[in-house]
Amino acid sequence: MGYSGGRDSSVLLHALAGLRVHLPGDLEIRAVHVDHGLSAHAGAWSQHCAAMCSALSLPCQVLRVNAKPQSGESPEAAARAARYQAITALIEAGDVLLTAHHQDDQAETLLLQLLRGAGPHGLAAMPVYIPFGAGWLARPLLDVTAAELASYADQHQLSWVEDPSNVDTGFERNYLRHEVMPHLKRQWPVVSRTLSRAAAHAAEAASLLDTLADSDMQPMQGPTQDTLSVSGLLKLDEARQRNVLRRWFKRLNLSVPTTIHLQHIQHDILNAAADSIPCVGWGSVNQGAEARRYRDLIYAMPRLPAHNPHITRTWDMRQPLTLAGVGTFTATSTSGAGIKASLLTGQSVSVRFRQGGECCRPAGRGHTHELRKLFQERGVPPWQRDRLPLIYIGDELAAVANLWVCESFQAAHNEPGMVVK
Repeated sequence: MGYSGGRDSSVLLHALAGLRVHLPGDLEIRAVHVDHGLSAHAGAWSQHCAAMCSALSLPCQVLRVNAKPQSGESPEAAARAARYQAITALIEAGDVLLTAHHQDDQAETLLLQLLRGAGPHGLAAMPVYIPFGAGWLARPLLDVTAAELASYADQHQLSWVEDPSNVDTGFERNYLRHEVMPHLKRQWPVVSRTLSRAAAHAAEAASLLDTLADSDMQPMQGPTQDTLSVSGLLKLDEARQRNVLRRWFKRLNLSVPTTIHLQHIQHDILNAAADSIPCVGWGSVNQGAEARRYRDLIYAMPRLPAHNPHITRTWDMRQPLTLAGVGTFTATSTSGAGIKASLLTGQSVSVRFRQGGECCRPAGRGHTHELRKLFQERGVPPWQRDRLPLIYIGDELAAVANLWVCESFQAAHNEPGMVVK
């Protein structure tokens, strides 16, 4: 379980320790504490967590992470991302990470999402359980109020740490917790339960929208999972288009576009001229995503990093070659395919990128063609063309990535060759 050392996670830890006698013998309870390194008290908190686990005869692992936010990132989001990334690395198949989120947390999450203008998926707030790494994440206390947890802690005389940042109302959640929720509870004493019920309704609506999106998406799926038919999308009304697009990006584990970006996709991509190649992107290179169009297909992908097509790199094909902004290339020995291995002996092999005007006579074809024509015939999207490695032996073009080997460099039947991937 995730153990911060605070009151809520201390209650969960104590309750789990008491349940051990009722669990099958092959189940193990372990605590994980993440030291974010953001507080001068972090070391003392880690020691407290280790001591509490020792008193309960539970193993405790302390993970130390760098949770400093990047430019434009909130401290809360940075800490959460660092914490979950570190814990994910520990989760194996069959493991379940338990956290101590409770009913009041759920109510606060729904209000935060509502104030941010979220749709049904955001208003669904926190699910009881979701896939997490190789296993699962579960929140067993979502039906328990903060007051009930406090009562349990007092009854069992638990000790816990207090993070001073929890009372800093400069953080959105703390402002809701200390300034807004007390007023709401005076007027509506069971407001947390009511808001949690609303989140459950939103979760049900979100599930139905996902089912509709999957049904709509099925007939418009392109040749790969990251492509959809533009003409297929245009058969839907605009609301269902947006529903499909949100679901599609989520299924691809890409950053989901905001409402504004969805509108740009609809206007700038779906309704663009068939011969245009528009692009709509959002987020950073490391965390964002983008949508592009080529012919009748819309493509979804992470943000493409910067790439210098004018570079030339010498390549020892026995070793992988990694180029920033492009990827890693490897060459594999084979027989009867790829570049003739005999031509590589004593020759300089280099990787270059398209500048325009390059020609190749692909093995088995009767004529030499410009790469531009070959790319068009093959349906290679324009943004990929300048990122495909051109393999040169000496000053002659020998192969274009794993698409073509030029005729004079093609390994004959049973002749040793090198295939680029």
